[in-house]
Amino acid sequence: MTRLRGVVVSGVGDFSYWIEKLHEHYHRKTGMHLFPGTLNLLLDEPYSMPPGCMRLEKEEYGGTVSVKIAPCRVFGRAAFLLRTDGSDAGFGRHPKTIVEIATDVKLRDVYGLTDGDIVEIDVD
Repeated sequence: MTRLRGVVVSGVGDFSYWIEKLHEHYHRKTGMHLFPGTLNLLLDEPYSMPPGCMRLEKEEYGGTVSVKIAPCRVFGRAAFLLRTDGSDAGFGRHPKTIVEIATDVKLRDVYGLTDGDIVEIDVD
């Protein structure tokens, strides 16, 4: 298990759109009804998704972007790291120092998080 520690930062809003649009695909992959949005964390060091993680392939939904999905825990809650192949390779919308966490609730609201807060996650 890998522990990551990062600072909460505002995101672009892309995953909120795609999680909602591709809800059934994400549910099929994760077994969880994901809240349409992610919590973005800025890490001190670049992070690469673990080998062998789940994937939502672009061909599965007729799109142009594939997504890596890794189980994790945040505040003891089951969650998932989501990262596009481009961002994981270092040329996507986010640098490799940003990770996005998705779960069944809006983490900012449930845990009273604001930009600048420190959050730890455990990646399986």
